Amino acid sequence: MSKIVIIGANHAGTAAINTILNNYSNNEVVVFDKNSNISFLGCGMALWIGKQISGSEGLFYSSQDKLEKNGAKIHMETEVQKIDYINKIIYAKNKLGKDIIETYDKLILSTGSIPNKLNIPGLSLNNVQFVKLYQDAADVIEKLKTDSIKNVVVVGAGYIGVELVEAFQRCGKNVDLIDLTDSCLSEYYDKEFRDKMTKTLTDNGIDTHYGEKVLEIIGDKKVEKIITNKKSYKADMVILAVGFTPNTFLGKDSLELFKNCAFKVDLTQKTNLKDVYAIGDCATVFDNSIQDTNYIALATNAVRSGIIAGHNVCGTKLESVGVQGSNGISIYGLNMVSTGLILEKAIKLGFNAGSTSFQDLQKPAFIEHNNNEVLIKIVYDLDTRRILGTQIASKQDISMAIHMFSLAIQEKLTIDKLKLLDIFFLPHFNQPYNYITMAALGAK
Repeated sequence: MSKIVIIGANHAGTAAINTILNNYSNNEVVVFDKNSNISFLGCGMALWIGKQISGSEGLFYSSQDKLEKNGAKIHMETEVQKIDYINKIIYAKNKLGKDIIETYDKLILSTGSIPNKLNIPGLSLNNVQFVKLYQDAADVIEKLKTDSIKNVVVVGAGYIGVELVEAFQRCGKNVDLIDLTDSCLSEYYDKEFRDKMTKTLTDNGIDTHYGEKVLEIIGDKKVEKIITNKKSYKADMVILAVGFTPNTFLGKDSLELFKNCAFKVDLTQKTNLKDVYAIGDCATVFDNSIQDTNYIALATNAVRSGIIAGHNVCGTKLESVGVQGSNGISIYGLNMVSTGLILEKAIKLGFNAGSTSFQDLQKPAFIEHNNNEVLIKIVYDLDTRRILGTQIASKQDISMAIHMFSLAIQEKLTIDKLKLLDIFFLPHFNQPYNYITMAALGAK
C-alpha cells in the first residue's frame, strides 16, 4: 500500500485520482486543491457567458463529495506552501489558517497554469478581468447584468479571446478585439484560415485590431478606456486573455524544467525526482509532429496525462503515445479544426515543409440543403513525405475528420499513403472525389 498525494484536482488531477481509486483500491489517496470546486470545464465558459447554455451546472463533472465517496481524502481551499522532496513532506495551510502537514510515498503535481499578466498600468482597476476559473466567469456574468457595461475590449486573439468576443456580442455589447500579432488564432492556423475567422468576426459586428500593443488601461477606480500604440478604445470592461504560464512554483528549485518553465517529464509522466510525477498544464508532453518534447496545454492532454500517471504511481507501467495538439473552435457557425503543425510553424522549425489544399462542397452539388464548402490544408515534409499537420474549416461539422489526421501524425503516415485511402462515399455524407482524397492527390 502506498500513500499518494495529488496537488491540484482539476482535469489532470481528477483523472489521476479516479484512475487510482477505480483500479488500485489498496492505496491511500490524499488531495490538495486551493480552489473551492473541482473539474470546471473552462472550455464552456464562453458558452455560459454568451447565454448559449442555461447555466454552469453542466460544466462540472466531478466534486469533492464524489471523490471522497470513492475513497479519497480531499483538502479543498487549501494551498500547498512548500514541499520537502528529500523527506517527502507536504506543508499546506487551509482557508481557516490551519497548518496541514502530510507525508507521501508518491507525489503527483497537477498545479496547472496561471494567466499571463501584462506589465502595464491600470491592471488593478475595477472591471479588468481574467477568465480562467469558475469564479472569473461568474464575476463577469454578474457584472454584465448592469447597464453600465456597454463596451467590452478583449485583449488576446487566441482561442479564449475569440470565443469570448462572440459571447459578449451575443450579450448585446460593443466588442473590440486587440492582439499584438497580425491576425487571430496565429498559433493554430495558417493565414487563409485566420482570414476566414477574421471575416466571420467582422461580419458579425466584432471590431478587430491586429498588430497593436496595449500600453495602458485608464480609469478612475474602474476602467474607462484602453490605450494601444495606435489609438485608444472606450471600455467599460477589459478582458485579458494573453495566454498562460505553467504553475511550477512548488518545484522550480528542485525539478528539471522545460524552456518555458514547465516540469519536464518522461513518457510515464515522471519528473527527474524519484516518486514525483507531473501532469496537465504544469508539465511537458511528447509532440509527435516534431518528434520531441513540447508544451501543449489542452484539457484532453491533461486528462490523458492524469490517467498515465495514475497507473504508473501504482506500479503499472503505461507510456504516453505522444500528442499532436489536436484542437478546434466554432464561432458563429464557422467550424475550424487543426492538428500538428501549421505550414508557417513547420518552416520556422526548420522542416523542408510543403502543403496541399483543396476546397469543395462537403456533399455532391445536387444535395441542396445542409451542404457547405470545406477547406482543407495538409502540411507534410517534402523530404520524408511524413504528414506534419492538417487544418480544416467549414460551416459543416467536419470535426471528426481531424481525428484521422491526428492518428496519421502519430503513426508517421506519409502523404502518399493517404492518396488512395479507402474512404467511403454516400451522397448524404460526402462526395465520391472527397476533399481529403483530392487534397492528398494534389501533393507534389
